[in-house]
Amino acid sequence: MTALRFVLPVCLVFVLFGAGTIKLYMTDGTYQLAREYKLEGDRIRYYSIERGEWEEMPAELVDLKKTENEVKSREESAREEKAALAAETKAEREAAHELERVPKDPGVYVVEGDAVKPVKIAESKIVNNNGRSVLKILTPLPIVTGKQWVELDGAHSANVVTNSRQEFYFRLSNEERFGLVRMSQHKGNRVVEKLTIIPVTKDVMEEADLVDTFRLQLGELIYKIWPEKDLTPGEYALVEYTEGKVNMQVWDFAYRPAK
Repeated sequence: MTALRFVLPVCLVFVLFGAGTIKLYMTDGTYQLAREYKLEGDRIRYYSIERGEWEEMPAELVDLKKTENEVKSREESAREEKAALAAETKAEREAAHELERVPKDPGVYVVEGDAVKPVKIAESKIVNNNGRSVLKILTPLPIVTGKQWVELDGAHSANVVTNSRQEFYFRLSNEERFGLVRMSQHKGNRVVEKLTIIPVTKDVMEEADLVDTFRLQLGELIYKIWPEKDLTPGEYALVEYTEGKVNMQVWDFAYRPAK
């Protein structure tokens, strides 16, 4: 078919870039597959995918509203997909940049502006219900049945943060559980968690006041962690542990709002 030339003052051209084909809907319920189409006066010109050439038909045979709605819907989907891809790419770049900031040694690091500072691991102790013995956490750990506490010496941490949504980097030493706990007080010391050792079976029931947190994995065994809600002033600790084995490692800090 020889292509016709039209010179008209008004010409609407619809091309669905990068989305394959357009369904040019007919008023009888059928459709033509087109690469693009043009409304020129009372005629529709379209490039037929099936026949690989330009064709035309009376505009009254085409359901333009339905066709245009689908074109707009697909264009909107394409824009959303492009925006989502751009956001994902940006997030990946930012995560890669953050990963470079985390030191290579396992442990906890506090984020202070552009600086990343290590938090010293605390010396945890097991205190039994009668106060008869204080045991450093070992592996395996000697356990006495009854009530016990995992404690840190002193009522307050020397590590103080003033940001209620303080961010930390956590590089784990192994594939272990980890989290943020709010500590309570016991005879002038800070309690990380309470333990109940069941007689005979020696099963361990652990009670810790876990704080809800957001976690972003930056790499293998490397996470960014921060509280979901503003912290209330008090004593806290980031912990790494194996559930039921009382092998907790503790990095303590206090939250005190800036004056």
